[in-house]
Amino acid sequence: MVGPKVRIDDVSYSYDGRAVLKNVSLEIPAHSITVFFGPAGGGKTSLLRLINRLNDLVEGTQMEGHIWLDGEDLYAPGVSVAHLRRRVGMVFALPLPLPGTIRENVIYGPSLAGVRDQTRLSRIVERSLEQAALWEEVKDRLDDPATALSGGQQQRLCIARSLALEPEVLLLDEPTSGLDPVSTRKVEESLFELKNRYTIIIVPHSVQQAARLADQAAFFLMGELVEYRSGTEIFTTPQDQRTEDYVTGRFG
Repeated sequence: MVGPKVRIDDVSYSYDGRAVLKNVSLEIPAHSITVFFGPAGGGKTSLLRLINRLNDLVEGTQMEGHIWLDGEDLYAPGVSVAHLRRRVGMVFALPLPLPGTIRENVIYGPSLAGVRDQTRLSRIVERSLEQAALWEEVKDRLDDPATALSGGQQQRLCIARSLALEPEVLLLDEPTSGLDPVSTRKVEESLFELKNRYTIIIVPHSVQQAARLADQAAFFLMGELVEYRSGTEIFTTPQDQRTEDYVTGRFG
């Protein structure tokens, strides 16, 4: 029996003594889209950042519990954080293209990792942009500044930049929050394709988006995991009254 891709085991997390996450446990299967949703301040983004250890250098924080990737404890002594972040990529809400061209943005990670062969780099550029549903729009202007792209294109470029290293897990924190409906649809369509190759964990920008994307969904409220079920079940027949109130808009 194949185990979960990511296992979160009794994780608690605090910042300056304030509990952000409280005894969270869940298992995330490979090649699927898992959604973390709920009101602001529930701990969703903090959990994303814990999965690839982005909070390591934040002062005043404390984590208890374990996070496993393919059975490896990500917080065990000796774990290479740099290697982990190649295995677990992250895309943030605000598109942050690097200075330079579209091509330079995509090859930034592989170049840092030591890839020098130009033919291989060209293949990485095409593959990554295709996977992010951006190739057809930019293939004739790869040497244009990345900042010349629209907001939606910049976000898909950031996804392509993460995919260039072929991570096993892709974390997305409200990646479409600032995008128009057309760009949002393109990003969502690309995610459905990407889950065939990657394990995707996303904090959506709305309940509606969560319902559209989720193979499984976790509802967080004030640092607690209230309910974790298949997307179909949690958005049609939630078991917890708090989940139902939030899904139906009665939360308050």
